[in-house]
Amino acid sequence: MQPTDFDFDVVQTSPSVGVEISGVDLSGPLSNETINNIRQALGEFGVIFFRNQTVDPAGHLAFAKRFGDININKFFQAVEGFPEIACVKREPDQPGSTGWYWHTDHSYDQAPAMGSVFAAREIPPVGGDTLFAGMAAAYDALSDGLKATLEGLEAWHTDLVCPEVADPRLQAVFADRQPGLQDNEGTRSKHPVVIQHPISGKKVLYVNPGFTECFDGWSVAESKSLLDYLYNHAGQQQFTYRHRWRKGDVAFWDNRATWHCALDDCFGYARELHRITVEGELLKAASH
Repeated sequence: MQPTDFDFDVVQTSPSVGVEISGVDLSGPLSNETINNIRQALGEFGVIFFRNQTVDPAGHLAFAKRFGDININKFFQAVEGFPEIACVKREPDQPGSTGWYWHTDHSYDQAPAMGSVFAAREIPPVGGDTLFAGMAAAYDALSDGLKATLEGLEAWHTDLVCPEVADPRLQAVFADRQPGLQDNEGTRSKHPVVIQHPISGKKVLYVNPGFTECFDGWSVAESKSLLDYLYNHAGQQQFTYRHRWRKGDVAFWDNRATWHCALDDCFGYARELHRITVEGELLKAASH
């Protein structure tokens, strides 16, 4: 689809990932046609941004529910009165930004999350940006030989390998913000390395540095070189977009189509975003 195919204004944020949508007020009711168009834009471009929104937590939740059931996050503290909304907050004196490494939310689940809907509540005057990478564009740029190899593979994903869980020292650092780290017993699931995107139908590279453990049937050591190659490839600038947050922003990204990471450069400033995770579906391997 093209940016002109929707019933609202759409401007691409980069050639590979992201669009900014204007002319949509998330604080009010939206028609089924508009919701469907938002869903199509999400699948096509990976992440969508709405600026200057005044949506409160109830409206934030109502909007997210138009796209599916809500996943109750096991790691973060909830926004008071809204157990479905995770508070992703960093105090001025707290070290480290949550999710400072490339990852895609909930790839360790059997049916990975469809999307993450973030509302910007408190933003540093400078710093605290989020990077996004488009995995359809990253896949398209691979050689035909490597594509053929990857399309026959599956990979294991687990939250036990992400830095905050795998390193007890980091568990302590992030304990106040992510109390669920201490009691996490781990979740592990297997997915195709190249998926057919459920909305766009595009072939998408589906591994990520935060949660992918190894290829199915391969050892962790055997998997490392190829995974590192894919991570270095997909993280190149031509596949990425850097979003500078403003208070009132709402960002909605498709976890099947993108990576993201929070830049760890805002020590001394508070940063608070509210996150709702929309449940997804079982992923299917791309057809040859």
